[in-house]
Amino acid sequence: MFLSAISNRFRHACRATIARSAPVVAASLVIAAAIDPAIAAGCAFAPQGEGRVTEVIDARSFRLEDGRDVSLIGIEPVPAIDTKANRAAALAAIVGGHEVTLRGDDDTPDRYGRQPAFVFVGSSDTPVQATLLAQGAALLAATVTDKECAATLAAAEASARIGKRGIWADPAVIKNTESPGDILAGIGRFAVVEGKVLSVRQAGATTYLNFGRNWTRDFAVTIPKRIIPVFEGAGIMLKSLENRRIRVRGWIEARGGPRIEALRVGQIELLGEN
Repeated sequence: MFLSAISNRFRHACRATIARSAPVVAASLVIAAAIDPAIAAGCAFAPQGEGRVTEVIDARSFRLEDGRDVSLIGIEPVPAIDTKANRAAALAAIVGGHEVTLRGDDDTPDRYGRQPAFVFVGSSDTPVQATLLAQGAALLAATVTDKECAATLAAAEASARIGKRGIWADPAVIKNTESPGDILAGIGRFAVVEGKVLSVRQAGATTYLNFGRNWTRDFAVTIPKRIIPVFEGAGIMLKSLENRRIRVRGWIEARGGPRIEALRVGQIELLGEN
């Protein structure tokens, strides 16, 4: 099982980080709230309980004093930080040893037994997810369907990207569609990719946003036919994306060339006319 596979060494490292985290918490929360007022709004779902954090398990999950494991929803860990202890440090600095409130619209445990939630430290109205995004310590997952909450998280990530904080200090964090080999090197990882859509083609039950002329080598976004009405309902006609620059996020797959499957509108962001 995933949680039981985490090494004792890593657990001890996280506990040590929690013990050192208290002076950092206030500053971490101020970063998110001060950058943009929108970051301190949204994600005010129904309460799902509260408790004291006793252990940080990884970059987006922790354990409460009552034994519950909690997973932060709406974000993905930063892939560039390649050790579990490093990835967990940012979260431990914010929640370690603190009372937190859990909110969400569904508290059904995931397959690892973790309760998915938006997490708030003390009386703060800024979700921990937004704080991590504003620090550049996480990536927006685009899985949140509530518009106000999704806007809150997007504003937090945008503030870090504009301010070049955390992961965004490295310009290579956004992959370029003109370098498909670089994208393919991240197979199985969550990534953010930018480029110009050269063509939109449908093959069977799949629509392809093609970023190159070699369909077996270049990057493409795939959209299942059943998802197209969701995009159209949001005012995005896929054919209109031809010759548009977009930013797309998701898991890198290899199907000839590198691919990202878009199942949610939030995975695609229009960047300009050309």
